[in-house]
Amino acid sequence: MRTTGREVLRRSIAGQRRSVALAALLTAGHQGGEALVPVVIGVVIDRAVAGGSAGTLVLWLAVLGVLFAALSTSYRLGARFGERAAERAAHDLRLDLGRRVLHPAGGTESGTLAGELVSIATSDAKRVGTVNGVLPFGVAGLAGLLVSAVALLTMSLPLGLLVLLGTPPMLYLAHLVGKPLERRSEAEQERSAFASGVATDLVAGLRVLKGIGAERAAVDRYRRTSRDSLRATLRAARAQAWHNGALLALTGIFIAVVALVGGTLAASGDISVGDLVAAVGLAQYLITPFSIFSWVNGELAQGRASAARIADVLNAPPAVGAGDATLPNPPAGHVRLSSLSHGVLRDVAFEARPGELLGVVATDPAAATDLLDCLGRAADPASGAVTVDAVDLSTVDPSRVREVVLVAAHDAGLFAGTVAENVGTGPLAAEAMAAAAVDEVAGALPDGVATAVTERGRSLSGGQRQRVALARALAADAPVLVLHDPTTAVDTVTEARIAAGLAELRCGRTTILVTTSPALLAAADRVVLLDDGRVAGEGRHAELADRADYRAVVLS
Repeated sequence: MRTTGREVLRRSIAGQRRSVALAALLTAGHQGGEALVPVVIGVVIDRAVAGGSAGTLVLWLAVLGVLFAALSTSYRLGARFGERAAERAAHDLRLDLGRRVLHPAGGTESGTLAGELVSIATSDAKRVGTVNGVLPFGVAGLAGLLVSAVALLTMSLPLGLLVLLGTPPMLYLAHLVGKPLERRSEAEQERSAFASGVATDLVAGLRVLKGIGAERAAVDRYRRTSRDSLRATLRAARAQAWHNGALLALTGIFIAVVALVGGTLAASGDISVGDLVAAVGLAQYLITPFSIFSWVNGELAQGRASAARIADVLNAPPAVGAGDATLPNPPAGHVRLSSLSHGVLRDVAFEARPGELLGVVATDPAAATDLLDCLGRAADPASGAVTVDAVDLSTVDPSRVREVVLVAAHDAGLFAGTVAENVGTGPLAAEAMAAAAVDEVAGALPDGVATAVTERGRSLSGGQRQRVALARALAADAPVLVLHDPTTAVDTVTEARIAAGLAELRCGRTTILVTTSPALLAAADRVVLLDDGRVAGEGRHAELADRADYRAVVLS
């Protein structure tokens, strides 16, 4: 079932209904008490001041004191529950988005920058969560209007009816006024999220940009993106200003009408002096609930726009479908590609036997990427099949595929934490670090494997990052391990050591090396050559080295 922005809002509110209800009850009490203040002052004037009774004056002043104490308490507690509901709702939305983005079936990353997803999971989730915090104040504004109307009805039927009958049209006009703000807020959030995504990608690739001298092109691209975001923000700001100004004008006209009617009634003697003071005070108080409505309406408009963006992520079609087939437990790790076509791959057929270390050389980098997608079931082939132990992976649940087949991408990033924490604490962690030559990395670091690593491993060199990432993949001890160019930033001596360690550690486990490294390919049991998206040859590294197409890729 497709989730709409309205459904996102509804679920967000339903998930925090207890806190929202308590906040609404307390803030409604606060606004109702605020509306009673001018009424009590009117009573003081009529009964104490006009009557000249000091005892009555002290009594009603005490009533005012109790009223203000109740106002303070109810507001503080109501605001606390409202803020709690807002923060918890935003937290729940972030969890929902995280689960969808990290779902094994994938799909959310298609056509969306990583920074854009981060923006949706932070600013948009916060705006939707804020709706839970502002709704109680909207209820409180209605409560204040209701108390005001009842008080005015007891003083004068025309005044009470004026407020009761005039409020619904005012609320409808406020809703119409908020429509342009909602549309422009959505555009602003889209452009802002896209700008964040571009900035994130540029920062992540800063070293590459500097290496190829593309700083100017990168700056120009971000400048254009930022300007688009700025224009959208300015349009949203103008819509916000127009929205607030229009509501303020409508509110002023309504209050002026109430004051005019009250003054006319007092002049004709239909209401007392105290009632007139109360009526004027209530007319001035009406600014508060209508200001609340203006604020709530603006937050709702932005919340609806953000909810629609969140719904788009939650509704992103999965890259691969679910499956109900099962893989053997434990798996033997026999991988077979049968007439597989996907992307640039055409009718590819080869196998990796159980426990074999198979090298795959692709003359086209796109062929390597498409092969990795199919092996890890990040995508299902257009035709043909990838099977593990004679089970078609396209019929297996993606999460189960990940348990059996681990694809370690070439650009695998590290996490903030220590070197040891990045590798993990499994039974093979120490052996994996030795096989990947991480012990050499640790020897060059101030605290060894306990040295802290910054986000994405930027505090390490490229070769150090690769070795830690390789150790992490080896430590997982997957039945089938697929490695993509794990040593491109490592010197030849260390690469030869890694090749020997990898072959020893993975002995008895199926390993597929998609690489052009001579050292790694020399350690492989067999090598498959993919040229122009097709299998062009197969044999040991030394045998294929006689081929010109193989030498051009591997030995050049």
